[in-house]
Amino acid sequence: MPASPPLSDGALLGLLKAAEVEAGLAERLATYGELLLAANRTFNLTGARDVRALAEHLLDALTLLADITDGALVDVGAGGGLPGIPLAIATGREVLLVEATAKKAAFLTRALTELGVAGEVVAQRAEVAAHDSRYRERFGTATARAVASAPTVAELTVPFLRIGGRALLQRGALDDAERQAVADAAPMLGARLVAERLVNGARRVLILEKVAPTPQRFPRRSGVPEKRPLCLSR
Repeated sequence: MPASPPLSDGALLGLLKAAEVEAGLAERLATYGELLLAANRTFNLTGARDVRALAEHLLDALTLLADITDGALVDVGAGGGLPGIPLAIATGREVLLVEATAKKAAFLTRALTELGVAGEVVAQRAEVAAHDSRYRERFGTATARAVASAPTVAELTVPFLRIGGRALLQRGALDDAERQAVADAAPMLGARLVAERLVNGARRVLILEKVAPTPQRFPRRSGVPEKRPLCLSR
């Protein structure tokens, strides 16, 4: 990857501090943010193209902190590392980043090393990684910033959770049909929808708690959870 010029004069750090993020945490998040924006100039890792937009993404990740449970984190479809890397930085927890795109996975590996964050990157689809005994039902918290339907994201995250773990699904506007579908799909996966927490405007976090082992048939084979979401008619 070609060297990039310095990205900022501390603008990202200033925005995080202005949002009352603790100084030490803000500095580490700003370092990660600058790595992300630099790499984003070469290939697409995030829709955030400037420090102000990225600061909003980082702050959005931190809204999940109150819902984190004990144990390691897993971020499914990690992309450029949001929200998994900020949460790992903020909590000191080990993180598994699941990202099928090779270039993105390579960036994530480099970012973990440069930031000194304990964790691992798996360059596989979640439908494959979730059937690996090293990762299945091992994590306390699962996250995913995905554009797929809520039942799809539930199917891709819940199998990674231990009993008592939580899947935190960051969503925008949510209609009644999708809300009911994820509530109905959760028990099929060994989970239950326990809360829907509003964040900003139309944004919300759906919280699923793992209450029983996930049947071995979930997640279904690659591509099927997105094409045929559980309990959701298309």
